[in-house]
Amino acid sequence: ILNQSYIFIGPMFLSVYGKMSRETGTESQQSQGGSSSSSSSAAQSSSQSSSSGSGTLSSADTVPTQELASIPEDTQLEEPAPSCWGRLWALEKGFWNHECRKEEYWFGRDRQCDYSFDHPALSNTEMYKAYSKRHFRIFREPGPGNTPVAYIEDHSANGTYLDRELIGKGKKLPLRNNAEVALSLASNKVFVFFDLTVDDQSIYPKEFQDKYIMSRTLGCGVCGEVKLAFEKSTCRKVAVKIISKHKFFMSAGEGETVLQVDSEIEIMKKLNHPCIIKTVDFFDFEESYYVILELMEGGDLFERITSNRRLTESTAKLYFYQMLLAVQYLHDHGITHRDLKPENVLLSSTSENCLIKITDFGQSKILGETSLMKTLCGTPTYLAPEVLKGSGTTGYSKVVDCWSLGVMLFV
Repeated sequence: ILNQSYIFIGPMFLSVYGKMSRETGTESQQSQGGSSSSSSSAAQSSSQSSSSGSGTLSSADTVPTQELASIPEDTQLEEPAPSCWGRLWALEKGFWNHECRKEEYWFGRDRQCDYSFDHPALSNTEMYKAYSKRHFRIFREPGPGNTPVAYIEDHSANGTYLDRELIGKGKKLPLRNNAEVALSLASNKVFVFFDLTVDDQSIYPKEFQDKYIMSRTLGCGVCGEVKLAFEKSTCRKVAVKIISKHKFFMSAGEGETVLQVDSEIEIMKKLNHPCIIKTVDFFDFEESYYVILELMEGGDLFERITSNRRLTESTAKLYFYQMLLAVQYLHDHGITHRDLKPENVLLSSTSENCLIKITDFGQSKILGETSLMKTLCGTPTYLAPEVLKGSGTTGYSKVVDCWSLGVMLFV
């Protein structure tokens, strides 16, 4: 009853509490006058007599024994742990395996490093003094389409090596799958890195591996797969277009002569215009062509239109003017695109006012007219009527690109 009075009828409890206090004080004085025992015994006797004699609990008994309603603690949803995007497997004694979940990790003798070498298993080794306080770091940066790309950056005095190649203090290299990390000496291999987001490099031709590091897939089209890669000597990002020869087999029996692909690629390499994708390199392998192109990280025009639903008149004017300049340059050099569409117009950045570049303008020279037309039959929206009627013959001129430009402007 007292508890209910305390919880629901506050003023009534206060009056009862005052009465209890006066009764407790009277009983305490009587207990002190009738006994010479210790104060602790008197207080205990007074409390017991008050409880049994008057039938009312003293304040000393009521306050600590109130059964207050418990307040539930705020429950917070636990955030899921970041996924593991890479693993370092230890190769040298004293080092231990490490999972990469954060966007940045420091390695070195400094105790503040995420992976500190200041450990008895390492500090007693001969190489320990050759390691720097901050020897290297592994981190990720946004790549094309904001997809993270892993790097290793050297900050040491004695060097950090990636696959026996000295990175150089203050310089970085992309971390590829199965890459070996050595510290201070090229022979002192301490880690092997496993990138859980990319392909195995061994599946690519050795001639390509000698110059480039292949990374993730950027997209797939009717003419091939496009991947992100890094040039080893400069760490420059490039786009690699892989075209399967089995899919686009060319034979003289189809009415076409065998194309001199190398000579055509050399012509494409010499093209130099700010609104045309630069052809950096080319590989002719047994099963496929590898066309190395400059990388544009702003996506294509089709994505820009669909994401924004529409472009402002000023933006459309800016983009279309650049397209006209690019097509004019191609025509002046005797090249007809034949496949102009928003997907083949790339943007340099995600900002609205940016540079655009036309790509895939040399496919007819690589694949041949007939093979190319077979790939375009599924997307005829932007093709001129004479191209569709020609069925891959060369009975039309460069004005077919003007038709495609008109359709793009309308869209």
